[in-house]
Amino acid sequence: MSTTAHLTTPTTVDTNVAARPTVWKHGVGAAVAAAGVTTVLAAIASAAGVSFADQSGQAIPLAGFTQLTFVFSMIGVGLAAIFARKARRPRRTFVRTTVALTAVSLVPDIAFDFDVASAISLMTLHVVAAAIAIPVLAKRLES
Repeated sequence: MSTTAHLTTPTTVDTNVAARPTVWKHGVGAAVAAAGVTTVLAAIASAAGVSFADQSGQAIPLAGFTQLTFVFSMIGVGLAAIFARKARRPRRTFVRTTVALTAVSLVPDIAFDFDVASAISLMTLHVVAAAIAIPVLAKRLES
């Protein structure tokens, strides 16, 4: 009597298990890149005369651009990781959510009484950071 072992391979693979590390790894890289680019652009704008000060005279320090861009980009990475596991259409859900959040992030630039040059520069920096981070993360999510 002989016995034969049959190896079977699973018919479905949880692609999210493999995607999660990729989302985090690439997301951290995108967050660092977005923070670096926005800081450099803020420094250039500041050197060109943009004050980044509100009506009270409080100016945003250059390190503030780095820190806030990194923190909010990492929140985006967290959203991508959650959507990768929970959303029926992770990429679509992520892109729609982050584009809406980017639009909402422009409101304080108008509401905090910045001069026109500062407000436009700040809004541009928000869009630049989003343009760096969102595509990198979206690319790592299923359609």
